[in-house]
Amino acid sequence: MGDIKEIFEKLDIAWDVGKEEKLLRYMDEILRLNEQINLTAIKDREEFLQKHYLDSLLCVGSDEFKKARRIIDVGTGAGFPGVPLAVAFPEKEFLLVDSLNKRVKIVAEICESLSIDNVCVLHGRAEELARRKDLREAFDLCVSRAVANMSTLTEYCLPFVKVGGAFIAYKGPDCGEELAAAAKAIETLGGSLSGTEQPGESKGDEIPFRHTLVFIKKENPTGSKYPRKAGIPSKEPVK
Repeated sequence: MGDIKEIFEKLDIAWDVGKEEKLLRYMDEILRLNEQINLTAIKDREEFLQKHYLDSLLCVGSDEFKKARRIIDVGTGAGFPGVPLAVAFPEKEFLLVDSLNKRVKIVAEICESLSIDNVCVLHGRAEELARRKDLREAFDLCVSRAVANMSTLTEYCLPFVKVGGAFIAYKGPDCGEELAAAAKAIETLGGSLSGTEQPGESKGDEIPFRHTLVFIKKENPTGSKYPRKAGIPSKEPVK
């Protein structure tokens, strides 16, 4: 799958030249700045298209994404999956959060320079941001490609999601044991596992999937105890 238009067509996303130009320029800027600060291990443009753009967009066919208007990307890093999703769906609102201020500033500056107007970027730890009244249980959907075990990631993400909303985690292809270990955490934090999907399987061999998408529905409010203080969710996951 060699270009952005082809990716959009395969995933049934409305394409136009403006979206493609923004994504190409965003890629150029990330790769250019990557020589100064570590933003991504991917340096090849073809690999970037596959592992950042295609991979980020694999959730767009889900009902959870289609229904969502306000979306938060926790642990966005260099802007994934949030930026590709925002460019592809300018009618939706995105908040991208990350704990590393250098990355946050770069993503914010690039988005501003490219007039990606439906993106806001915020620096901070999820454990602290999820206690802000304007952010807690304020989003229809949370997405995250952050590297953390599912129990920890659920504690980072579910407090941002309103009841009736959803959390989509991008996990490795063999995440069954991890999900089983996270069952108690998901329930404790107000969620229920509604399913998993490897989008590449349903789309055929033309889409080489890297992630399994894990869908968690927010069924009950998250207790006021959660998230716990910064650092605790990773050191002592809910069991």
